[in-house]
Amino acid sequence: MLKVPLWSGLTTALALSSLMLSGCVSQSAYDQLRSQNQQLQSQNQQLQQQVATQQNHIVRLQGAIAYTVNSDLLFRPGSWQMTKRGEEIIAGYAKRLAATQQNKLLVNGYTDDAPIGPALQRQGITTNQELSQKRAEAVMQYLISQGVNPDMIAAKGYGDANPVASNETVQGRARNRRVEITVAS
Repeated sequence: MLKVPLWSGLTTALALSSLMLSGCVSQSAYDQLRSQNQQLQSQNQQLQQQVATQQNHIVRLQGAIAYTVNSDLLFRPGSWQMTKRGEEIIAGYAKRLAATQQNKLLVNGYTDDAPIGPALQRQGITTNQELSQKRAEAVMQYLISQGVNPDMIAAKGYGDANPVASNETVQGRARNRRVEITVAS
C-alpha cells in the first residue's frame, strides 16, 4: 500500500479545490449574464407585442378559417396596387394555401368610412366599395400568380360595411381597412 504524507494529500486537495473554484463564474460575470438575459427577455416581449399589433390575424370560424391582414400592410394609402411588403405577406399565405388547396378561397376587402380622395376619383374610383373591390381583386390576382387555383377563388369588396372597430379613432379606422382571406371548409 502506498502511503502519502498528510501534507502532500492536503496540498493536492487544496490545489484541486482551487482549480475547481477557478472554473466557476465570478459574481460580476454572473450578474452581467443575468442582465443580458433580462434585456433579451424584454426585447422578446416587445417583438411579440409588435407582431400582435401588425393586425395580421388567423381566426378559426365555424366551418372556415379567416386570414385577416391590415390593408395598410398591403397597399399605399389611396391605392389598390400592392406594395412589395404586401406581396411578401400574401406570398406567404399563398405558399400555405396553394400547396393543399381543396376548398374555395374568398378574398374580402374592407375600408374605413373616410371619403374617397381626389386622386382616386381621377382614376375612376368614387366609392369605398369600389376601392375595396379593387384591393380584393389585387390580392386575388396575386394569390393566383403564386399558385392558387384560379377556379377556386373569388373576390368581393364590401367598402365600409362590417366595421370591426369604431371609425371615430385613427386606430379604429386602421383596423377597418383590411383584407380577409377565408378558406371555406
